Amino acid sequence: MRQLVRSSASLGRRALTVGTSTPAAAPGSKGKLVLLYSGGLDTSTLLKWLLEEGYDVLPMCANIGQYGENFENARKKATVIGASKVFIEDIRKDFVENFIFPSIQANGIYEDRYLLGTSLARYPIAKRAIELAVQEGAVAVAHGATGKGNDQVRFELTFNSLAPHLQVIVPWRDPKFFTKFEGREALLEYARVKNIPVTQTKKKPYSTDENLMHISYESGILEDPWAAPPSDMFVMTKDPKDAKPEPEQLTVSFNKGIPVKVVNDSTGVKAEDSIGIMNLLNEMGMRHGVGRRDIVENRYVGMKSRGVYETPGGTILREAHLDIEGLTVDREVRKLRDLMSMKFAELAYNGYWYSPEMEFVLHAVKKSQENVTGDVKLELYRGNVICKGRRAPFSLYDEKVASMNVAGGYDPRNAEGFIRINSLRLKTYQAVQAKIKKAGGN
Repeated sequence: MRQLVRSSASLGRRALTVGTSTPAAAPGSKGKLVLLYSGGLDTSTLLKWLLEEGYDVLPMCANIGQYGENFENARKKATVIGASKVFIEDIRKDFVENFIFPSIQANGIYEDRYLLGTSLARYPIAKRAIELAVQEGAVAVAHGATGKGNDQVRFELTFNSLAPHLQVIVPWRDPKFFTKFEGREALLEYARVKNIPVTQTKKKPYSTDENLMHISYESGILEDPWAAPPSDMFVMTKDPKDAKPEPEQLTVSFNKGIPVKVVNDSTGVKAEDSIGIMNLLNEMGMRHGVGRRDIVENRYVGMKSRGVYETPGGTILREAHLDIEGLTVDREVRKLRDLMSMKFAELAYNGYWYSPEMEFVLHAVKKSQENVTGDVKLELYRGNVICKGRRAPFSLYDEKVASMNVAGGYDPRNAEGFIRINSLRLKTYQAVQAKIKKAGGN
């Protein structure tokens, strides 16, 4: 098999170019398989089951910024279960620079509410799994996403786009698996019988997904859209009413729409690398209860789903980016870019990061950001992100033209002709409406 040929450093786009041949499997084995692995009950069960199905399973844990995650415990557990090799992959830099930051440039937000934290994270995870599969000569990749969610689509469209020669194994859609494991109790009993080391605790009444961009909550008690989320559910952000009573100031600096520096103006703490920027923004946002969202969204697979999100750093970045664009982006360019923003969010949410249409959208967004350079001064206070000022070296704002105190080369008499010309269409429309009314129409 040909090895990795090309990897994009800018947009996380064309991750692989590979051949289609695979090495012969060892006698009695179906071959190597890279499994997306978290170390929890579900994926630990999947690992054992796939081993019994005859695969040489290589679990991959992705570090995408989960707070407090013990990856070494996951490695030990997978080894005990029977994995011949376990990969702990730190993909935070790729996640932030090639997926989160392009989303900030695009002002990516799905259905006007969701900042795409889980959606964006699935692509670098899938991309890295494919890279490992190529490196190890695997014949397949597998994931533990269920049949009702969006993640199965995101993972598999990425697998099939970047490495179509690989098999994709999905146990939760295999009758041999899902008829055997109809619920959590069946998984726990299998773990007991097979000596799978699982810490049995009372199941949370909801499920979570966490990364450097956000944490999400869904299912369980949240499936009733009338039920308020329990107050003790939130783990990232303070309740705004319990947040710091004093506001905190910060400055976010952008270069071509990409955040390049954040300074906590209240303490002097600053960050200039991508991961550090996200960490600092998250820390500040958490203290002030920034970024909580409770929404009902439309899943790509056809159903509505209630999700609750905490996105402190991402929310701050979006607000800052919108403000610097106000100075630097032409009015008509912004209208076109806003159309691209909606399409970007739809494609990212639905699983089409590695598609020709997303490639087009990202190029168009990047073009719109050429002059989006400058600083935004913000204040955080009890759930709010408040802009206090902005400046840009390529600002389109002209104080002399905008000022009410200086003519600035603007002749107000010109407005009369401008208004007359733009009134022609309105006058014609109203005249026609009057004729229709007179004729007895609606």
